[in-house]
Amino acid sequence: MREEFEDIIRKLSPTLRRITHKLNGHFTFFDEDDLFQEALEHLWVHYNQDKLDDKTDSYVLQGCYFYLKNYIRKTKDSAKLVSLQKMNEENDSSLESFLGYEDHRIEENVENSEISESDAVKNMTERERTVLKLSMEGSTVREIGQRLGISHVMVVKIRKNIRKSFGRTERKTGAGYQN
Repeated sequence: MREEFEDIIRKLSPTLRRITHKLNGHFTFFDEDDLFQEALEHLWVHYNQDKLDDKTDSYVLQGCYFYLKNYIRKTKDSAKLVSLQKMNEENDSSLESFLGYEDHRIEENVENSEISESDAVKNMTERERTVLKLSMEGSTVREIGQRLGISHVMVVKIRKNIRKSFGRTERKTGAGYQN
């Protein structure tokens, strides 16, 4: 049974990787590997319930795509940001002190990152700012293109330029986050 599932995964993995790569730009909390693991778990559950027996590869992959999009949407709606300095209600200590970051290295990296993001935003065109804002609101590439009256391909190019400008600025300031 396990070997049969591994054969399915071996066959679907390249396309599944492309799907997770495509979806990666829609949500910053997950990377491609996180989404790939989530898809594998989804497939494992369906495999154990014998829901993959009579399905084509295309059908299974499309099901994974829609499952991941829904997973991202639900997670995005329920995501909560946590402050390192905010006190934890359970034991009255901050996450920062719990992790042992007393020397404020985290604050320095966050401050550097904020400075670099601020510089990057200042250097962006009005269209890039609009695309960034709509992307952060969860709009798809096609929705953004429709709203701005440009092609979705142009939206993808603008998003790449935005990523490049953030990466360039972060490297200049020495922040810990790089694309």
